[in-house]
Amino acid sequence: MNPENLLLEVDGPVALIRLHRPRQLNALNDALMDELAQALQQYDADPAIGCVVLTGSDKAFAAGADISAMATKDHMQAYGEDFITRNWERMRSVRKPVIAAVAGYALGGGCELAMMCDFIIAADDARFGQPEIRIGIIPGAGGTQRLPRAVGKSKAMDMVLTARMMDAAEAERAGLVSRVVPAASLLQEAMEVARTICSFPRQTVMMAKECVHRAFETPLADGLMFERRLFHSLFGTHDQREGMAAFLEKRQPHFENR
Repeated sequence: MNPENLLLEVDGPVALIRLHRPRQLNALNDALMDELAQALQQYDADPAIGCVVLTGSDKAFAAGADISAMATKDHMQAYGEDFITRNWERMRSVRKPVIAAVAGYALGGGCELAMMCDFIIAADDARFGQPEIRIGIIPGAGGTQRLPRAVGKSKAMDMVLTARMMDAAEAERAGLVSRVVPAASLLQEAMEVARTICSFPRQTVMMAKECVHRAFETPLADGLMFERRLFHSLFGTHDQREGMAAFLEKRQPHFENR
């Protein structure tokens, strides 16, 4: 890949993707989202990669969708080209963990993109919001659906209907982000978390991710059965036998991703 709107880097088993439209505060347009979908699918298919970190700049993870690219669309154009669904939703097919490392503004589409990741690590200066109502629209990339699941109905309604921003401390209290770290150490922290994930068996990590996602998409009984069957299946792997043997022998396991 030779993307124009992303900076790509691989550090051992961790792939780092930086959104890179600095003049637009990483505003998300079709070109960027096409490149992001392609990069994610490439890393997902690469057996050497175990986790992806998605980040922006110090000023903005992403300040929103690119309004200049949307302003002239009419109903039939947006529907006909399957706006947002065509490329944004491709993130849902990524099986390996994707961590959002958020500094500065994550607004509108930027907040929605962060929520599409498996979890968010936020710098202490991060700000989250869904201000679409200010320009006469509603969130269109999951803001009205993922945000209530993360922070509850009341806070989500507050943010969507008033366009107010949530700072990092409130976001952590509300459950939107998993942890808050100093801005200066955000990327270091996110990469270290990713390396920790990469130290575990790939198939176990992917199954754990599938199970947690299933919790939000099925009734409890169905989710429990899905979890149980994947749990059972792991007893057929080399890494389950190695992990339990290492625990009993009081040594570090040597996983082989099989």
